[in-house]
Amino acid sequence: MTATIRILDAAEARTVIPDLCEILSDCINGGASLGFMLPFEPQDGESYWNEIADEVEKGGIILGVAEVDGKVVGTVQVGLASKPNQPHRGDLMKLLVHRSARGLGLSRKLMAAVEQEAARRGRTLLVLDTATGSEAEAIYPRFGWQRVGVIPDYALWPQGGFCDTTLFYKRIG
Repeated sequence: MTATIRILDAAEARTVIPDLCEILSDCINGGASLGFMLPFEPQDGESYWNEIADEVEKGGIILGVAEVDGKVVGTVQVGLASKPNQPHRGDLMKLLVHRSARGLGLSRKLMAAVEQEAARRGRTLLVLDTATGSEAEAIYPRFGWQRVGVIPDYALWPQGGFCDTTLFYKRIG
């Protein structure tokens, strides 16, 4: 098994949309709170990933992927803040690893790659939010992220019901 982490340009992003749709669907169906509701099939993510590819093309998003034996099995994004008073900040979004590829250290490698790329693009601070009590919440402190606090009832779980959200930040660069 060979794992590769890459930062994609827009053309590359468009070529892997089917894999990205499968990852998103797998994570949502596994209970992750990602902004989508059940039922959710892979094809339901196509418009979302097309929008992400468009933002990559405009320079507003960094898109990283993890490939195992040539197939994309993980992804993460950094949205680059565009407001004049926030040129130093980015929003980490959608750290996703297909359940079949978990336990290989891909999350850590994805995070390192996008943090390095964000720093290369002049960012010194990243922020993120994640579902409180989720598996995802537990990993960010191990990657050097600082917990800020919890917002109650911030979103809904994919199956319904309120979900609290935990905020984190990390200084990079």
